Amino acid sequence: MAITTEQIKALREATGAGILDCRKALEQANGDFQKALAFLREKGLAKAAKRADKEASEGVLELYSHGNGRVGVMVEVNCETDFVGRSDDFRRFAHELALQIAAAAPTYIRAEDIPAAVLEKESETAAARAREEGKPEAVIARIVSGRIEKFKDDKCLLRQPYIRDETLTVEKLLQELVVKTGENIVIRRFARWEVGEQMQA
Repeated sequence: MAITTEQIKALREATGAGILDCRKALEQANGDFQKALAFLREKGLAKAAKRADKEASEGVLELYSHGNGRVGVMVEVNCETDFVGRSDDFRRFAHELALQIAAAAPTYIRAEDIPAAVLEKESETAAARAREEGKPEAVIARIVSGRIEKFKDDKCLLRQPYIRDETLTVEKLLQELVVKTGENIVIRRFARWEVGEQMQA
């Protein structure tokens, strides 16, 4: 099947991949755009994994105020070079992260950041609730495991569904930017404040 310039251009715009890579992906997928997209994503994720150990010390602090100053967010996103740190794609990503944090109120960046004591308390609460609901003891461990995964999805920024497209997680969004820029990109830290919230002791 002949691959058209329009197909290559559309795939390039969607992925940021090179022209030859887009042509090759479309040829392998017999012109199927979605298959070619999946192929490039997989290839890109492999590249992204290789970059994960590169030092990321450039970047930006993004500040965002929402709801007439009711919610404030600060997030630090790092990359390898100042060139990428100043790019529109990188800046847009940092801004989208700030919006995500304002809207979805994560507590941690990744699941590994959750203290063991917090997971233990959540497990105990989930088990107690399952028993109250009269669930058989044999299935409680599975119920607890499912609720812990849901807790991680809710509380960890990288596992949350992206607010503009729930078919993507924030982690997928991050990986797509790594592929597009060719650099390691790290969400270093964030803080979220809401007027009237209780202060932690």
